Amino acid sequence: MSRTNENSRFVINGLGGKRALSGEVIIGGAKNAALKLMAASVLFKNKVILENVPEIEDIKRMSDLLNAIGVVVSKKKTGVYDLRVGRRCSTSLLDDISKRFRASIVLSGPLLARFGKVSFPHPGGCLIGERPIDIFLDGFRKMGAQIKESKGRYLFTATGGTLTGTTIHMRQQSVTATETFMMAGVLASGETVIKNASLEPEIEDLAKFLIDGGASITGIGTTTIRICGGGLLTALSPHRVLPDRIEAGSYLILAALAGKDVKITNCNPWHLELLIELLRDSGVGIVVSGDTVTVTGEQGTLKSFDLKTHEYPGFPTDLQAPMTVFLTQTEGEGKVFETIFEGRLGYAEALASMGADIIAMDAHRIIVKGPSSLHGKTLESPDLRAGLAFVIAAIIAKGISIIHNVYNIDRGYDHVEKKLRAIGVDIKRLR
Repeated sequence: MSRTNENSRFVINGLGGKRALSGEVIIGGAKNAALKLMAASVLFKNKVILENVPEIEDIKRMSDLLNAIGVVVSKKKTGVYDLRVGRRCSTSLLDDISKRFRASIVLSGPLLARFGKVSFPHPGGCLIGERPIDIFLDGFRKMGAQIKESKGRYLFTATGGTLTGTTIHMRQQSVTATETFMMAGVLASGETVIKNASLEPEIEDLAKFLIDGGASITGIGTTTIRICGGGLLTALSPHRVLPDRIEAGSYLILAALAGKDVKITNCNPWHLELLIELLRDSGVGIVVSGDTVTVTGEQGTLKSFDLKTHEYPGFPTDLQAPMTVFLTQTEGEGKVFETIFEGRLGYAEALASMGADIIAMDAHRIIVKGPSSLHGKTLESPDLRAGLAFVIAAIIAKGISIIHNVYNIDRGYDHVEKKLRAIGVDIKRLR
């Protein structure tokens, strides 16, 4: 995968409120699962094969990071990657790559567990508020790691070279921390218990991958996960990454706004249950069959509603910005309450510049009044999910919109313009 030009931009000719999109959107593998599966390859003594890996920038970053420390990552064909730990493996993660995406921190678990030490900079990612790593520091200390911080880098060292199983009671649910400690527990001595663990489907996918390789893990799908430590894992067959529920939800919201017959395929509707229910209650015609969700376009006036983000199975924070765009086209007043990140409503001002009627209450809450006629605007994509929300807003708006910093969108959505063109969107990428 070639690196996307970070100066590229989208030019979108909006539909002006018309319901004109039709066709099929094929959903790719989940970004938030694939990145953790790649990190987990460190726990295996043989080659790991991953299928249905999304063609996104964050996968490129993780590939670069792993290759740099001695984990050989090879792309065999579209969506298929081989990963194998080399004979010499460094435990020091490069600054320039690690600082650009938060998923780099999940490598701390498997590297520390296998090699007894790991060094990394403070992780990066989308600029959506404070994302402290205290939960990781506390957990690894409980597992017997010594932690030093100097000049923006952390050094974790396992006492005696091996982590010790323990009970980690997380003060707040964290998907990344749950996954990191689960991976670390696979090679720790004794039993590791994670309490107040997250419930996201991506965690279940990672656990299945580890269990298939020989790990002893119970309690997946509950808030208490138990890992019995053992030796290195053995990959017996390729692992297929589960579909990306956030990508599927994003296109479903677009279809609900502008589709007359749009099929979202290769998805898991069970992971979209709450979103589908909200859209149906608002007046959107939706049919679910197997791995396909179809927006029929048979709907009248869309009704507004209040939205509150929450950990899974609640409404995902990653779909909050696209859903806010949906609310701008509904009849009435809807309140959006972002409970996960305090800085994730910063995009609202840009939507208001397009004609949306949005009132900011505080860092966590906005009021959206609709319906509003949106008009084309030149915007800067501030982060991954808000960037895709701007794309949706531009598509339903009247006139031309230009969205800069498309690299942010490429981090988590593969072949965006190709998939949008397939259902009738007038979009082009300029570099």
